[in-house]
Amino acid sequence: MQAHQSETDEEKKKDKTRLREALLRTRRALPPAECAAATAAIAKGVMRWWETHRPSSLGVYWPMRGEPDLRPLYPVLQARGVQLALPVIDGDGRPLRFLAWTPGDALNEDRFGVAVPVQQNAILPAALLVPCVGFNEQRIRLGYGGGFYDRTLAQIPRPMTLGIAYACAAAQFDGEAHDIALDMVLTENRLIEP
Repeated sequence: MQAHQSETDEEKKKDKTRLREALLRTRRALPPAECAAATAAIAKGVMRWWETHRPSSLGVYWPMRGEPDLRPLYPVLQARGVQLALPVIDGDGRPLRFLAWTPGDALNEDRFGVAVPVQQNAILPAALLVPCVGFNEQRIRLGYGGGFYDRTLAQIPRPMTLGIAYACAAAQFDGEAHDIALDMVLTENRLIEP
């Protein structure tokens, strides 16, 4: 029985890897003009979300691998009094840590090539913008496979979460025991809420 379960788990892992790769190919294939229009629509949606929920601090992300680039929005949020923070990976198997950041502050690259603040002022943001490789209708996120956001969201207190993705990232897949649903997922053409 245990060997059968192990094979099933291995197949699920392979299925998710194939799905992740297919979604990344689809995202890379988006024409630049379509990406720009979709990102502009997502940025407007983020501002509508912020106007409704008004978190005083917000964990944002530095885009990589074709993620929606919301960096032009960060100074706008900061000017409205929002304390921004960028995620830092402290090691495999650990949750993310967030460092306070203001647009224009000095940044270094981590081992993944992601920008992180030079200043090490850790904060726990009230809300997070969470980039998604994929998502399902239950608001389960498919990321790059490291589990960093799942471990982060398993902590208490848990920040409010807004998944960020292009509409082409919608997929059908089953969540696993460790998956934690995002509060909402925003694409260029809809907001998925509970």
